[in-house]
Amino acid sequence: MNETRALVLLSGGQDSATCLAWALDRFDTVETLAFNYGQRHAVELESRGAILKLIGEIKPGWAGRLGADHSLGLATLGEVSDTALTRDVAIEMNANGIPNTFVPGRNILFLTFAATLAYRRGLRHIVGGMCETDFSGYPDCRDDAIKALQVALNLGMAQNFVLHTPLMWLDKAATWALAHQLGGDTLVDLIVEHSHTCYRGERGTRRDWGYGCGTCPACELRARGFHAYRQGEPA
Repeated sequence: MNETRALVLLSGGQDSATCLAWALDRFDTVETLAFNYGQRHAVELESRGAILKLIGEIKPGWAGRLGADHSLGLATLGEVSDTALTRDVAIEMNANGIPNTFVPGRNILFLTFAATLAYRRGLRHIVGGMCETDFSGYPDCRDDAIKALQVALNLGMAQNFVLHTPLMWLDKAATWALAHQLGGDTLVDLIVEHSHTCYRGERGTRRDWGYGCGTCPACELRARGFHAYRQGEPA
C-alpha cells in the first residue's frame, strides 16, 4: 500500500469533481474510477472526460498527479433496482421517508469495488463524495455507514484502507466554497460548466450554477447551495 497514492470515485458530478481537486491537493498520484450501473443520468459519465482533461490545468503539478482512469460496469445494480435513478419514473418520496432516487446498496457496492481495485493497484486511500449534512436522506451516505464499511473492507481484505469523505459535514454552499478554496474561480467555473448533477440527465438549459432541469432534488440542492455560496451564506 502506497501512502502517497489515492483512488477517487469520480462520477462526473459536482461533489466528485470537488473531491478530485481535494485529492490532487494532497496525494502524489490520484487515480479515478467511474461506475456505469444503468443510471438514468448516464450523461454524467460523459462529463468526466472534460473534468479530467481540464482540472490538471488549474494548479501547477496537478496534471502530473493524475494517474490511470478506470471504469467498471455494474449493470446488475440497475437491473435489480426499481428506483427513479434506474427507471424512467417520477421522482417522489417513498412511504419510508426515503426518496425513490435512492439506489439500495449503491455506495456499498461502489466502495467495495473501489477497494478491490485499490487492492490490485496498491492504493491505500479511497475518496468519495458522500455527505450527511446536505443530502437526500440516503442511508449509505451517512458517516456511520462509511466507517462501518471501512472496518468491513479492512477485515475482509486484510488491508488498511482509509475511506476519505471530505464533504461529509459540508452543506452545498460549503462544498462550492471548498472548490473555490482549492482552485479559485477557475475550478468553480469548471464545475459549473462541465460537471453534471441533474437526476433527469438534462443538459439543455445553462443556468448560473450549471446545466439541469432545475426542478429535480439534485438540481434544487445544487442551485440553492450555489446561490448561498455566492451570497456568502450557509445553504
